Amino acid sequence: MGIKRYPDSNKLLIFADAGGSNGYRSRLWKKEVQKLSNKENLEITVCHFPPGTSKWNKIEHRLFSFISINWRGKPLLSYEVIINLISSTKTKTGLSVKARLDKKTYKKGIEVTKQEMEKINLLKHSFHGEWNYTIKPNSKS
Repeated sequence: MGIKRYPDSNKLLIFADAGGSNGYRSRLWKKEVQKLSNKENLEITVCHFPPGTSKWNKIEHRLFSFISINWRGKPLLSYEVIINLISSTKTKTGLSVKARLDKKTYKKGIEVTKQEMEKINLLKHSFHGEWNYTIKPNSKS
């Protein structure tokens, strides 16, 4: 969606929680961000919320409460019902939600080796580099 609004952009900023599959310690997360950076030729800066502070996430405050209001009292009987409820959510300020069901099967237990980690073009920021870093595209060879 962003390419339509920002066709000449060469940078992306991602705010992410500290844990889970996109956590700051996840080697696979960083490897996949590197793949995206290389594929799209984007410099990607990732800022993780410190552990236990995802409540600071503005998206949760601006969006999830409206999704909850929209869901109130409706039985979630199928994926279709859930996707439709999420997709029909709008905030008071006009923010609308797009949702789709991802039917892809993902492998579990993927290990990222030390050698793969060394190929990640990761630059830690001076302030909490474990939570804040930039991944730049690897040079084409």
